[in-house]
Amino acid sequence: MKQLLVFIRKEFYHVFRDRKTLLIMFGLPMAQILLFGFALTSEVKNVRIAISGNTEDLHSQRIIQKIRASSNFLVESKAINSNEINKVFKKGDIKAVVVFPPGFSSDLIRLGKAQVQIIADGSDPNTAKTLTNYLTSIIADYQKQISPPEALPYTIIPETRMLYNEEDNGSLNFVPGVLALVLMIVCTALTSVAVVREKELGTMEILLVSPFRPVMVLIAKAIPYLILSLVNFTLILLLSVWVLNVPIRGNLLLLFLESILFILACLSFGLLISTVTHSQQSALLLSMMGMMIPTMVFTGFIFPLENMPLIFRLISNLVPARWYYLIVKSIMLKGLGIEYVWKETLILVGMTIFLLVVSLKNFKTRLA
Repeated sequence: MKQLLVFIRKEFYHVFRDRKTLLIMFGLPMAQILLFGFALTSEVKNVRIAISGNTEDLHSQRIIQKIRASSNFLVESKAINSNEINKVFKKGDIKAVVVFPPGFSSDLIRLGKAQVQIIADGSDPNTAKTLTNYLTSIIADYQKQISPPEALPYTIIPETRMLYNEEDNGSLNFVPGVLALVLMIVCTALTSVAVVREKELGTMEILLVSPFRPVMVLIAKAIPYLILSLVNFTLILLLSVWVLNVPIRGNLLLLFLESILFILACLSFGLLISTVTHSQQSALLLSMMGMMIPTMVFTGFIFPLENMPLIFRLISNLVPARWYYLIVKSIMLKGLGIEYVWKETLILVGMTIFLLVVSLKNFKTRLA
């Protein structure tokens, strides 16, 4: 244990002496959280939505048919009752619910106006706003079709509600995504050069002739970055809460534990890159450029996965950041507990164990 602490202290010295490392560790996340939090927008297609309430009368059925005809939506075949709305939103199965009140058609014919409620998952604000705009446009188009040409027009009033985001805060979607992106890239990039640096500096021979086992060397390399990544994670959370006004509705301890698990997965992947490359430049190129694009594309916070072909959706399952993004959204924005994210957690555990085992097997005890 004393030897391990000595190696960990040495790694901390490496980090604090290298200004580029400190810039990547702390400067890049702060810039990205502000940039992504304020600047980015996105569009959606093929989003799953549900219908609730009175779906039997004539006008309700015609509006539902128009919604089904749109390429933007995948409407659930079975209508849900009002008690199931919160449940399906918590599971993340659907992005919006269109609620038709009792007597919708009779109100429209007798009174000349009727209301429709549109409930959207506001934890993804850009998607929610796009969905409500699309649905409102479809309803308005149907209203024009049925209005008599020489009489007072019928009026259908859509009432929209952003579930989990009543204030319509556009930063809510990007903070979980930036957390996943920053931790994935920073942790992977910094640990990827940990072993390679020893080879280039000529100090790997000292490690190899020491009584230290390979597993202890890798642990000593990873622990400083784990601690610094947790500091980084805390700073991003504080910045999100105080600057971007993003709430933390769920259990903070659970969020930290899930983040530690994801950081371990990232560190394991970085160590794997470090053991198979031979220069710091190639390790950084593989970790930063090789992971930045898959993380941005296949996580779902910039480009909705529903828009992608099946093959790309399958590839996205191999990206750890995708599962961490779902976990953070569920805990941080929806206030859900472990019972709703245990599947994603098990996937991250499996990825972490697999990457650690492969890293150990690839760690060479000989330089030749």
